[in-house]
Amino acid sequence: MLTGAQVVLPTGTVPDGQVVVDGTKIVGSAPPDAQVIDLRGHWVVPGFIDIHNHGGGGASFSGSAEDILTALRTHRLHGTTTLVASTVTDDMDFLVRQAGLLSELAEQGEIAGIHFEGPFISPCRKGAHSEELLRDPDPAEVRKLIEAARGRARMVTLATELPGGIDSVRLLAEHGVIAAIGHTDATYEQTVEAIDAGATVATHLFNAMPALGHRSPGPIAALLEDERVTVELINDGTHLHPASLQLAFHHAGAGRVAFITDAMDAAGIGDGRYMLGPLEVEVSEGVARLVEGGSIAGSTLTLDRAFRRAVTVDGLSVEDTVTALSVNPARLLGMYDRVGSLEPGKDADLVVLDAKFGLKGVMRRGEWVVDPQLT
Repeated sequence: MLTGAQVVLPTGTVPDGQVVVDGTKIVGSAPPDAQVIDLRGHWVVPGFIDIHNHGGGGASFSGSAEDILTALRTHRLHGTTTLVASTVTDDMDFLVRQAGLLSELAEQGEIAGIHFEGPFISPCRKGAHSEELLRDPDPAEVRKLIEAARGRARMVTLATELPGGIDSVRLLAEHGVIAAIGHTDATYEQTVEAIDAGATVATHLFNAMPALGHRSPGPIAALLEDERVTVELINDGTHLHPASLQLAFHHAGAGRVAFITDAMDAAGIGDGRYMLGPLEVEVSEGVARLVEGGSIAGSTLTLDRAFRRAVTVDGLSVEDTVTALSVNPARLLGMYDRVGSLEPGKDADLVVLDAKFGLKGVMRRGEWVVDPQLT
């Protein structure tokens, strides 16, 4: 029984609240002999959910099973209790093989599914993706990846303006896979068409897409204005100016924002040279850029840092931050009946934060990943 903390529930924050854990689940009441952990002066929030993450701890989700588990452990230590593993553009044969490996780990409950970011993206907005490996979103090839994932594909990022893009969006929607608009050079009108066809996510809004223009509003305006779309934001202080983040929250509202990391291998480690797919990346002062060309290459962000920045720098409420880090991603993934909030019957996934929003404890399915060591 965790007692004394400010506990963020779906109904609001409860001062001097309590959360009772029995086995792997949150329960409604505690037996008389329950172990009591006093968390006065702390916050208890739901475990974080990352729907866009390429790796961490020096390892990648495009690597071996051991690499994948290393990256998972790294992000769990920073509060991410549910994670969708993202691949990066590579040749189709490799992506098919990797989908098979990742699907095994999804079946074991280690990851929440697979996100394919590329190769179906625009060479005009490729970012840190290998241009020679890019291709148009042929529905037959999109189907090939879905089938390789054995029911564990959660999301595919596409430049929907490319040949086959709209048909691929419809295919994904029919199979219950999220079609995400990103790394795109689409116009406003083309983006509206893709949303009407079934696209429901903006991959890292603002990044790798045309800027908002007063005569050519482009994809940003279409994605922000449509209630059907959840917008991803990378809140690391590098990918977005604070005013851009505020713009997204103002127009989309807290109910349509999902904070993501878009993390690469260096997350949780530090500066140095790394690989992102086939491309070499230099991380300096926490910012990842391609060695050749200098494009930003994912992030070194962890979601505990995104939480702290949202509250202490961006001025968001704790409740809105929890919504963006836990509630919205859980709903988007169709997992809100299991995770995303602190309610009886759900998995005991939670994060303990101190008064300054520093991470002190992480529990996943009733077991401490990071023990707060408080009594």
